[in-house]
Amino acid sequence: MKTSIIIPSYNAKEMLIGCVQSIREYTNSPYEIIIVDNGSNDGTVDFCLQEKITFISISDNRGFPAACNLGMKISTGDTLVLLNNDIVVSHNWLSNQLACLNSSEEIGIVGPYTNYASGKQMLPSAYDNIQQFHEKALQYNQPNSQMWQPLERIVGMCFLIKRKLFEKIGYLDEQFSPGHFEDDDYCYRARQAGYKLMIAGDVMIHHYGSVSFHRQDPEKLQGLIDRNYKKFISKWGVDPHQFI
Repeated sequence: MKTSIIIPSYNAKEMLIGCVQSIREYTNSPYEIIIVDNGSNDGTVDFCLQEKITFISISDNRGFPAACNLGMKISTGDTLVLLNNDIVVSHNWLSNQLACLNSSEEIGIVGPYTNYASGKQMLPSAYDNIQQFHEKALQYNQPNSQMWQPLERIVGMCFLIKRKLFEKIGYLDEQFSPGHFEDDDYCYRARQAGYKLMIAGDVMIHHYGSVSFHRQDPEKLQGLIDRNYKKFISKWGVDPHQFI
């Protein structure tokens, strides 16, 4: 059983390096890394070449959903993780989530706790730096199925998907590019297809938080969020905020 870890990235090489290093150090299940470079000019491609990482390089920034879809097309894993480039993982991060995902045929998507997220996956951070985070995670990320719980929505920063679900409902909806609400949409489609979503409460990861989007003008960012919010309502006739 192998997991394909798909990481879209745009001009955030240093964050990406930290993300990849943490995956290599703390992942004890079979995996492949696929980086989708959204037209970066910061040496991201050189990093992928040097580290012999499978990657796709496109000429312009097409956003998170399109980049994830490109990575999913070439993935070979039995499960897939859509992972933000500003994530640092730690002890048992994947094995614990896989245990949750594979505990029932009905479970389609699993996510972890983190220090930075909207909704129920937010866990107040009790650390001041990455070293302390790993020390905290060593204690926290001990396998414990009693800490798994169902949710109606998983945040797309670390999105563990069963391949059977992907084969049934397909790719992320690129009308939400460059990002926001594509994860809500995917979760809604998964539940419509009869799958359950779970939080693996025995996993915490570190999230620096929306690095790419924070570079944007706040007014333009809010405009994007508002437009995609309306797109979700237009598509489904429901308010996605009710699932948070």
